[in-house]
Amino acid sequence: MLQTQYLKAQAFQDSLKNDTARVTESILIRQQQQGRLDSLLKLQIQEELRNVKGDQTKTLELQKKLAAIHKSDSVRRVQQSQKIAQLKKSTKGYPVVLLHDTLFHVYMRVGSFKAQDRAESISKKIENLYRDPFFRSDSLKIQKNEDSYDIIYDREVVVMSVSGLDALWFDETPARLAKRYLKTIQNEISLQKKQNSLINWAKNIALALGVIIGLGILIKLLNKVFKHGERFLDLKNQQFFDFLWRKKVRIFNAAQLRSFLLKVYNVLRLLLILLVIYLSLPLLFSIFPQTKNLTGQLIQWILTPLLSSLDAIVDFLPNLVTILVIYFIFRYTIKALHYFVREISKGNIQISGFHEDWAYPTFNILRFILYAFMLVIIWPYLPGSDSPAFQGVSVFLGVLISLGSSSAIANMVSGLVITYMRPFKIGDRVKIGEHVGDVMAKTMLVTRLKTIKNEDITVPNSAVLSGSTINYTANCQRASSPGLIVHVTITIGYDVPWRTLYEVLIKAALNTDLIEQEPKPFVLQTGLEDFYVAYQINAYTKHASKQAVIYSNLYQNIQDACNEAGIEIMSPHYRAARDGNVTTIPADYLPKDYVAPSFNIKTQAEQDPKN
Repeated sequence: MLQTQYLKAQAFQDSLKNDTARVTESILIRQQQQGRLDSLLKLQIQEELRNVKGDQTKTLELQKKLAAIHKSDSVRRVQQSQKIAQLKKSTKGYPVVLLHDTLFHVYMRVGSFKAQDRAESISKKIENLYRDPFFRSDSLKIQKNEDSYDIIYDREVVVMSVSGLDALWFDETPARLAKRYLKTIQNEISLQKKQNSLINWAKNIALALGVIIGLGILIKLLNKVFKHGERFLDLKNQQFFDFLWRKKVRIFNAAQLRSFLLKVYNVLRLLLILLVIYLSLPLLFSIFPQTKNLTGQLIQWILTPLLSSLDAIVDFLPNLVTILVIYFIFRYTIKALHYFVREISKGNIQISGFHEDWAYPTFNILRFILYAFMLVIIWPYLPGSDSPAFQGVSVFLGVLISLGSSSAIANMVSGLVITYMRPFKIGDRVKIGEHVGDVMAKTMLVTRLKTIKNEDITVPNSAVLSGSTINYTANCQRASSPGLIVHVTITIGYDVPWRTLYEVLIKAALNTDLIEQEPKPFVLQTGLEDFYVAYQINAYTKHASKQAVIYSNLYQNIQDACNEAGIEIMSPHYRAARDGNVTTIPADYLPKDYVAPSFNIKTQAEQDPKN
């Protein structure tokens, strides 16, 4: 809606300007007519002056009329100059053309002929003269009329008329302007006839063929040079690849690297050939008059963006220096900060309450903040940073990142919190949720565990922070701590004395590898159930990462120790009907003369002697 209103307003303004120009031209034409009448009146008065010699009164009267006419002419010339200056601000000139070459422009109308109609009519007449095989430039003459100067060919054809308004536009006399137009028409027709003669056409075609042949030779030479370069690239490919391997750059293998470099090399060759062809086109087009105008346009297509780019680069140089200064200030600030971080991580610099493993995470945070701050400072100096397109893309990327990275940001924040909480370190045996393993890596987003089955588990930091974490290694690494307690619960019947079982379980724990002798293992009774007692053996170890082996050995030793002591492990419970059943103790621990008892069957009288 707004655009439509704007177009209507613009059209109204253009129409108003055209109307104003037409009114101004009409006024100028009337003034020219009045000037011609004044000229005739002046001649008449001058004639009367010659005839009234001796009549003083009449002479003074006629002289006053002449003075009034001179004064009117002066005022009219000033007014015409002002109106011409006003027209020059809005009036468009229409070219008089011969074979796409502009000879001059027409700005003023003559009578009912507009400037555009005059230009088209003059162009057609000049083109007819050019196509006349018997044209003679000396047949073009200037003939004076009452109010104009006409350029006439062969005393018959009026090529154009030069009015007083035309001369007034260029601030010249009509006669001088007509001479200039006559000379331009004569020279241009003669030049075009000469350039388009058969002899010149033959020369131009021969020259164009020479340019094409030279271009072909140049392209062939370029191909040969690039072929030699390709062979050189093949020879140096392996050396370059070996150099990259020494530098530990292993993105490509030798064949892939060669293929990639050859593609880049061929693209450069093709671009260079296309550039040579494009640069030869202006030379080729400049040979023929009909295409000479394209020469400047082709060159302009290259020079315009190049010059614009160079101007932009030159204008950007002060900002570039500012950006470099800001960058180097922040870069060396970060380097100085990295030195202190490295010393803190090595323990050479100690800060109360600041742990060594906080050094590099803190450094990463500070480095990110400093780089972000540097980008904020540099942003106004970047080219196009204040353009609406640049700002629109920035807003779009900001919205995209904020909507698509909410979980990632949550994990990053959780990673920072975990870093300063210090619930575990690299190499610790931990349990996170239902996963148990050694911590292999801590990143900003995830924590990686390796289980005893060599399984790699990736746990998001948000899950670590929201759940519980058990660290088995933390107390094992402290010198003041006795270590991690491993524990096993077994259930034994009430018929076994608990003191005896305590000794057996403690002995089994002390015989287990990787169990600490001090503090001594201890036993806890954890429950008195209906059919058995629950005993828990607890022992200390400094090897949290070998719990599976420790538990396995402890289970073995508990079985051996109970069997040696003649204690049957009949967990969870058993019935008290033992006559005739083989004991559950393995045969290796039984006496050599052991025989399984038979069932004892008694009568009711034997069971109850009173009866």
